[in-house]
Amino acid sequence: MKLGFLITARLKSSRLPYKLLLDLNGKPMIERVIERCLQVVDPSNVVLCTSENTQDNPLEAIAFRSGIKCFRGSEQDVLGRLNEAATTNEFDYVLNITGENPLFDIENAIKAKQKLIDADADFVYSEGLPIGCSVYGLKTKALEVICQIKQELDTEIWGYLINRPEIFKVEKLIVEESEQLNNVRITSDYPADFELISQLFAHFRPEDIPPYDVIKEILINQPSLLEINSQFKQADVDEEMKGRINAFFKTKHQDILNLKASIYN
Repeated sequence: MKLGFLITARLKSSRLPYKLLLDLNGKPMIERVIERCLQVVDPSNVVLCTSENTQDNPLEAIAFRSGIKCFRGSEQDVLGRLNEAATTNEFDYVLNITGENPLFDIENAIKAKQKLIDADADFVYSEGLPIGCSVYGLKTKALEVICQIKQELDTEIWGYLINRPEIFKVEKLIVEESEQLNNVRITSDYPADFELISQLFAHFRPEDIPPYDVIKEILINQPSLLEINSQFKQADVDEEMKGRINAFFKTKHQDILNLKASIYN
């Protein structure tokens, strides 16, 4: 059994250009993500998944400098890139985080890893953590199934494709009620998001890897920080796409089960 940690990362961004190279207390954002992944799995099992676009060359350089692998694939087909990275490295399971989440909960990632293996789950996700603080866990074979489903649906949305208990073995990690800050954004889509994350990192020494529990206490004790990016809300899958996906799974239910059986056997 082999488990990897895949970091989805590109430098192209219209709202916050080159955000993954922005400095966070002495290190670029993507390096902050990498150092957290290294608390969960060995360096040989961390893979930065970026595109073949030359614009992303700096990400590959940082990956190698950090002692991890880099996989380069399609710029547009993110799911295909993840699937190719997983199969190329012969991972049976993968954890996934995006490069714009430099304060994801390390303990949550460890729990997701354990749940993925212990339950032999197809998909593991969490509820109750701030946006940007939880990771996904996937079985590589499940990733292959949804890559094929995605081609028929012509969509890059994948969370809504795999969170299907009628098809896949789905496990949910629920954060204790006292820890819930699930309306808070600790991700880096907008300049205001980056401002919040920068202020959080400023509470630590440059060599520190900020624990989520301490981040949580800072936010509880300094609620004014939450106002920095409170005007932005996380986008959901639009209703038209949800309807199309739901209809697809309803009409193609047996075909999908057959596809899954052919890949899993």
